[in-house]
Amino acid sequence: MPEFDQNKAYVEQEEVFFDDGREIELLHSIYGRADIDQIRGNPAKVLQAIDEYGRTKKYLMNVGEDKGKIVTDLIAEVKPQTMVELGGYIGYSCILFGDAVRKAGGKRYYSLERNPEFGAVIGSLVHLAGLSDVVKVEIGSSDASIKRLYDEGQLKHIDLMFLDHYKPAYTTDLKLCEELKIVTPGSVLAADNVIKPGNPPYLEYVRSSVAEKRKKAQQPNGEAAPDARMAARSVNQYAKRGESTSLANSLGNPNLVYDSKLVNSFEPTGVPDGVEISRCVGEEKD
Repeated sequence: MPEFDQNKAYVEQEEVFFDDGREIELLHSIYGRADIDQIRGNPAKVLQAIDEYGRTKKYLMNVGEDKGKIVTDLIAEVKPQTMVELGGYIGYSCILFGDAVRKAGGKRYYSLERNPEFGAVIGSLVHLAGLSDVVKVEIGSSDASIKRLYDEGQLKHIDLMFLDHYKPAYTTDLKLCEELKIVTPGSVLAADNVIKPGNPPYLEYVRSSVAEKRKKAQQPNGEAAPDARMAARSVNQYAKRGESTSLANSLGNPNLVYDSKLVNSFEPTGVPDGVEISRCVGEEKD
């Protein structure tokens, strides 16, 4: 694994590192720049402005350049017509990956974000980057948004999905997509933060054999509470607003076969992390 370039490191992550006003402050910082007219319509320059804020002012929980390149390389390879991200925050990944999807010939990038304030920031920066023709932002819990898009006939198949939202929901939302048959053989998944803060239940699921998943599927998911292996900080991420932490209840499709591997990388602060790339390569019959 290459070394991290400390010259591009974000400032250190604080104890409280999001939803404290910095997201709106970021908007003011970008729109108040002297070079705002040169930034308009240029995704790369918008990303540079976000990175500058994260490096010089306050930490932002973005995917960052290093892990971002893992996914943009994947987009260039897969050439998804439809890509979905779960968790948009302030739109960094949405702009980076939405631009890559458009360059690869893709048609739609859905950004699913539960926080309406964050969703408004995403929408503003997506518009600034000139990506509104490709990117569509959906506000609401990830499972509800997935179901709604599916029921409306907008989301018929996911070619590539980036998971970077509420960590306990990674597995349950994947199972929901399997059950709806929008994740099928040919779909590819990229899951962020599987080292920091970690996601044992998700890694266990995508790395399990069909036989192991069938055995577990004999009992409904029914995860009213997050898996006990999840870090408390991840579980309590939305406690400040008193939002529900209930998870989707789905058996998924245990017959799907994944070829899954970890790609080691770094957080934008330089802290080691990784992206789990899981390719759905087939489906075994009962």
